[in-house]
Amino acid sequence: MTLETLLFHGWTGIARTGLAGVPAYAALVLMLRVSGKRTLSKMNAFDLLVTVALGSTLATILLSKDVPLAEGVTAFATLIGLQFIVAWLSVRSKAVSRLVKSEPALLLHRGQFLREAMWRERVTEGEVRAAVRSQGIADLGMVEAVVLETDGSFNVVKGSDGAALHGVRGYEENAS
Repeated sequence: MTLETLLFHGWTGIARTGLAGVPAYAALVLMLRVSGKRTLSKMNAFDLLVTVALGSTLATILLSKDVPLAEGVTAFATLIGLQFIVAWLSVRSKAVSRLVKSEPALLLHRGQFLREAMWRERVTEGEVRAAVRSQGIADLGMVEAVVLETDGSFNVVKGSDGAALHGVRGYEENAS
C-alpha cells in the first residue's frame, strides 16, 4: 500500500459517499423529526444505545460500499421504530420501564457519603467530590444530596426539603 492509495482511491468512492450521504442524512433527519424528541434523548442507557447505533449506521452507509442506501435507511427505520415501541411500552408498563430504565441513586446525603450505594453504582468518592466542585461548592456540608441519574450524570442538590429527591433509590431510608 502506497501513501497515495492510503489517501485517495479515486473519485468513485468520493462520489458514492456524497451521493449516498445526502439522502441518508436527509432520511435520518426526516425520521427523527417524525419520531419526536424522545428518539435522541439521553434519559437512560437504552436511549444512548439508540443514538450511538444511529450514528454508527450513518457512518456505515457513508463509508461502506457494501451497504446500499435502501438497507441503511431500513436500519434507521428499524432502530427508530424499536426505540419508539420500547419508549411507548415503558410509559404504559412498569415492568417494561423497570427492564429498560435504571433508577436514580443517592450517593451523598447531607454531606455524608453513602458507601454501599457508591460501591453498588461503582462510583468513587473522588467522582462525587468532583461533581460537587463542578457546582462551585467547597463544603460537602452544604450539599443536601448527590444523585447519580439514569443517564449516568451527577446532580448536586443544595439544601432543600428533599421534595425533588422522592423516587431516588436510597433517599427514603436516609431522609430521617
